[in-house]
Amino acid sequence: MAFSRLKTGTALALAVTTTLGLAACSDPGASAAPAPSSASAGKTFNLAPEQNRFPVQVSPEAAALVPESVKADGKLTVAVSPFAAPLAVYATDNKTPVGNEVDIAVALAESLGLKADVVPTAWADWPLGVESGKYEAVISNVTVTEERKTKFDFASYREDKLGFYAKSDSPITKVDSAPDVAGKRIIVGSGTNQEAILLRWDAENKKNGLKPVEFQYYDDDSASTLALQSGRADLTFGPNATASYKSQTDGKTKNVGLVDGGWPLKASIAVTTKKGNGFAAAAQAGLNALIKDGTYAKILDRWGLTAEGIQKSELNPPGLPKS
Repeated sequence: MAFSRLKTGTALALAVTTTLGLAACSDPGASAAPAPSSASAGKTFNLAPEQNRFPVQVSPEAAALVPESVKADGKLTVAVSPFAAPLAVYATDNKTPVGNEVDIAVALAESLGLKADVVPTAWADWPLGVESGKYEAVISNVTVTEERKTKFDFASYREDKLGFYAKSDSPITKVDSAPDVAGKRIIVGSGTNQEAILLRWDAENKKNGLKPVEFQYYDDDSASTLALQSGRADLTFGPNATASYKSQTDGKTKNVGLVDGGWPLKASIAVTTKKGNGFAAAAQAGLNALIKDGTYAKILDRWGLTAEGIQKSELNPPGLPKS
């Protein structure tokens, strides 16, 4: 197995933008690159505090499912982690959370006849916050797992996708199965789910007599970017959301393949709520109302995440298995 160890000490656990998190963790601030203040080469994203969000109509059916304990104050308290664009990041005023997760939170609350109270939260703090009742929902790139389902209820709103990205002028055009990575020099995060997938593909290739993957690991996004742009690496492999945002803003990379975050299983990103309090059913109904009226699709398109969209929100969908 070919490995290029370009990291130091404990930094192996923290890798570049491509290591947004394990598919079973999905911490949106794990090590994502800072968000550009404006687009320099491609799609323009609005990172100003004034968002001019899409208008949302109340869904009476969904609103009727909101538990009295949640609707009592007229607010939906939602935890987000504003540390990785386009999911959630601080706006140009350095204090207002904006991004896809924030838009979903605001739209969901409005569909339920509530006002969103978006609370910036360190990603590691959301579980205790939900269990204690501090947060009524978490919309922060949380992947559904069977272990988490023992403590929380979920309403899905996005697919968990990993993406292969190449330099924009690379001859590589498709990566979606093991043979496509044979002999490639690939930047991946150490200890991540994407590394585990790549290791399995590499083992399959070597068994079939194909060339091994050269695994490359870097301490930070700048070093990773330089390696790819200088031709020392062929591909990066990691969470699609942040890689897609970077690709769309700087125009220096292109997506050449998407893989389910729980490959070979599908993985879902979901609104996370307190177990058994009934709010997850309301969230599911509100999300499906947003999907039906087109608001959901507009939000994902606004943040460049159309490829991760779902056709229908599921209540407590199958989660990734316990390790």
